[in-house]
Amino acid sequence: RLGMEKGESEAQRSPSEFLRAAIGRAVVVRLNSGVEYRGVLACLDGYMNIAMERTEEYVAGELKNSIGDAFIRGNNVLYISAPKSSRAA
Repeated sequence: RLGMEKGESEAQRSPSEFLRAAIGRAVVVRLNSGVEYRGVLACLDGYMNIAMERTEEYVAGELKNSIGDAFIRGNNVLYISAPKSSRAA
């Protein structure tokens, strides 16, 4: 159920389609450690390595750092989430 919104069936959208559509949008990337990064998804590859822009780091829901550009290694990613209307400005 990666990135599925309420009322959206898995048959309508594959994880690959979700990820392609998420490029240029605001996303939340949660790591296996529980740390979250919020920012704009710039690009990603087949290993789920992620490049983000305007990135903020949240630990236990609290803003810890404003990073700007960030690269996250894919094997650390638990999930990627994107709100329905999160097109970056």
